[in-house]
Amino acid sequence: MAKVKLNVNGKDHEVELVDDQHPLLWVLRDELGLVGTKFGCGMAQCGACTVHLNGSPTRSCSVPAIAAVGQKITTIEGLAQNGVLTAVQKAWIDHDVPQCGYCQAGQIMSASALLREKKNPTDADIDSYMQGNLCRCGTYLRIRTAIKSAAKALNGSAS
Repeated sequence: MAKVKLNVNGKDHEVELVDDQHPLLWVLRDELGLVGTKFGCGMAQCGACTVHLNGSPTRSCSVPAIAAVGQKITTIEGLAQNGVLTAVQKAWIDHDVPQCGYCQAGQIMSASALLREKKNPTDADIDSYMQGNLCRCGTYLRIRTAIKSAAKALNGSAS
């Protein structure tokens, strides 16, 4: 076992890893109690476990926690600042995106990264960027609408 320091949501945490391949997902959920990040497939194919590593969307089920040492990790719990939701989180609520809600943390994390890269994404941009995030309930049209609404809010336009 190895003790490592991880910076998660702006705070340093010292955790003990079972082995060098212990996935970041399980450290976040089991060691730090950050259960918003979900286990979906365990093979980085569904996106339910998406977090940001230095701002980039990353599937935490397939990244060894030791690989995240020295990086800035942001989970769904770390997006809102001082109780204020982000434009993406607000848009998700405004457009009733979640049904079961299981995949939504990963969807929001990917959508947030997309909007940092592209201020006004097209439908094709959204579909391409979000293709690695699967929604069991099929709310893809609402997801696209929410992303466009968040883009407008971030760009100072009315939604």
